[in-house]
Amino acid sequence: MELGPEWVEWGLLGLFLASFLAATILPFSSEAVLVAMALGGWCGQSLLVVASVGNTLGGLTNYAIGRWIPERRLVKRLGIGSEKAERWRSFAQHYGAWGALLCWLPVIGDPIALALGVFRTSFFWTAVLMFIGKTVRYAVVLWTMHAAIGS
Repeated sequence: MELGPEWVEWGLLGLFLASFLAATILPFSSEAVLVAMALGGWCGQSLLVVASVGNTLGGLTNYAIGRWIPERRLVKRLGIGSEKAERWRSFAQHYGAWGALLCWLPVIGDPIALALGVFRTSFFWTAVLMFIGKTVRYAVVLWTMHAAIGS
């Protein structure tokens, strides 16, 4: 998906949708929308909250998919070998909900959220820790942008 002006024109709803979609398996950069809006004079705190909530809800959608689809079916559907499935199981059992702090990572964040759902980590703690990780990431993006432009 490309970053078009409509995402920014839609305001906070556009940022919410972009952030939500970026946390799913769709290749999308919510950071670009966030930065464009921050440069456009939007309130940084509002942007941070909306992007974090949208991205967390998108990540929790992956968690829910993992939770609701039986492990065997999901592993088969995604074409994951038994060795890789065992690595994800080990990760979820070792780190538990704490692994949700890493759900913001590109490429592996979505599989982490799926694995946390498949292996039934605590929904509450997964949601809280996922929100913290995603909020810190967006705060760093905003801080870096402000530092780069000197404001």
